[in-house]
Amino acid sequence: MKSDTKPDVCVVGLGYIGLPTAAVIARAGCKVLGLDVSQSVVDTINRGEIHIEEVDLDGLVHGVVSRGLLSASTEVAPADVFVIAVPTPFDKSHAPDVSYVLAAGKTIAPVLKQGDVVILESTSPVGTTEQLRDMIAGMRPDLKVPGLTGEIPDISIAYCPERVLPGRILEELTNNDRSIGGITPRCARKALAFYKRFVRGECVTTDARSAEMTKLVENAYRDVNIAFANELSIVSDKMGLDVWEVIRLANRHPRVNILSPGPGVGGHCIAVDPWFIVHGAPEETPLIRTARGVNDHKMHHVIAKAEALVEAHPGAKVACLGLAFKANIDDFRESPARFVASRLARKFGERIHIVEPYAAELPIEFTDTGATQIDIDDALETCEIMIVLVDHDVFKVVPLAERADKLVYDTRGIWPDQPRVVREEEARLKLVG
Repeated sequence: MKSDTKPDVCVVGLGYIGLPTAAVIARAGCKVLGLDVSQSVVDTINRGEIHIEEVDLDGLVHGVVSRGLLSASTEVAPADVFVIAVPTPFDKSHAPDVSYVLAAGKTIAPVLKQGDVVILESTSPVGTTEQLRDMIAGMRPDLKVPGLTGEIPDISIAYCPERVLPGRILEELTNNDRSIGGITPRCARKALAFYKRFVRGECVTTDARSAEMTKLVENAYRDVNIAFANELSIVSDKMGLDVWEVIRLANRHPRVNILSPGPGVGGHCIAVDPWFIVHGAPEETPLIRTARGVNDHKMHHVIAKAEALVEAHPGAKVACLGLAFKANIDDFRESPARFVASRLARKFGERIHIVEPYAAELPIEFTDTGATQIDIDDALETCEIMIVLVDHDVFKVVPLAERADKLVYDTRGIWPDQPRVVREEEARLKLVG
């Protein structure tokens, strides 16, 4: 990598993390090539436009594209730093799928040269960076690869996961601390020098396997704590208690900080990453596995409660508020709200109306259900039942006067002043086993 000038950078994958990362690096003055398999994504970015929803991203992308600092392509080109930000899903048995990571490695391997730095940012099971290293070594026997040579390596390979919150990605890419794990300490130092060009947060170096585990642990920690809140909400339903009041009072204890329950856990991080740990150590992870089960079960608990409410009021129109996995974003991956709403749509058909301000149209699973998409104003005017599944700001600001006469099942606790009408005895809830 050049030491006297700003490096040329290739970011592989232009999704929810890759595109903001590419734009932030370009803002720091580096010339960035964004690589993606989708020609539509490439064309959109080269017009200075974006294909995802994120605060301030449109202006940033337009600016760096117009200045010639960011371009996109489906074809790889030589660079000094390669940042891989591709998906890492799991299969039906919850086994991690790193095929996209390895495919990205195969794409860049032919253009690697002496001095280049390869950084994996995709959330990955422990050992993936080493797999990537081994694959590159197999494809490029002419290169001395770190960890596999006794000499000074020709390239550096490291792992550095993102830590960002959708809706604040640009700010957090710059200001959050980063854990940088190298295949060797030398690799970590090379990656550190790159990140210090655009990261204001503290950059801490470690080994690649520790950095991989750190990312998984962060999201598993969140999942376990959310599971406690979700289980508490189910217990409160059983006992006829207001879980939000219980949590509010419990959190007045100086050493208690219970998180907020919801209809489940979604997104490509918290709902996925714990399984990577479980898969790597299945006998040693009963708590993490149980937490995943609690959070997945919460979706079925919500469905049962919502179905009972709708069945108790024949003919009433129902508004499901939100499909995204969290507030104020257009990301529906692993979304419990989407799962709940689609189940209700399949059962109750045209009685169900979906309010999702971040969707231009309903996802494919709503096809032929009879459910329709409306806005919040139409929902307040025409629907008698409101099921709150996402805490979008536009829902939070609805005053009590506009919803006081509604039957409300609030899974997010956004309307604490709403008269409580959904109790177990009213909804005739049958808990899902």
